[in-house]
Amino acid sequence: MIVILGVSQGLLIFNTVIIILLVAWLLTWLFQYWRRNHYATVLDEDEFQKGIRKAQVIDLRQENEFRAGHILGARNLPYIYLRQQYGELRPDLPVYMYDQGMAISTQAATFLGKHGYHKLYILKGGYNSWDGKTKKAKY
Repeated sequence: MIVILGVSQGLLIFNTVIIILLVAWLLTWLFQYWRRNHYATVLDEDEFQKGIRKAQVIDLRQENEFRAGHILGARNLPYIYLRQQYGELRPDLPVYMYDQGMAISTQAATFLGKHGYHKLYILKGGYNSWDGKTKKAKY
């Protein structure tokens, strides 16, 4: 009887931990979703391409990823440098940004939104979902 009770208590603890982890993951995902939609507008590829010529297009990935391929006309400004050099961006023009997915773009939009930038747009799915024109470094 004691062994059976110990197994069921262990299973109960295991299930409780799994549920707590799932709830924490869900809350984190909801918070990121809220932040992304609070500070920026998420655009699909067609909408992103339509406004790309009138905007500052920022690639938030690292330089080596940028050189391997980036959206034509984009400027490389990794997120770690954006926090120091955001003053180089014009707050009166739209800022179109992307990274591999959307996580870093969400952080960048939050940061820029708190510093007075209001025309912020994120590419839905990031560079991974981009099928438009790209450019690669020669070397």
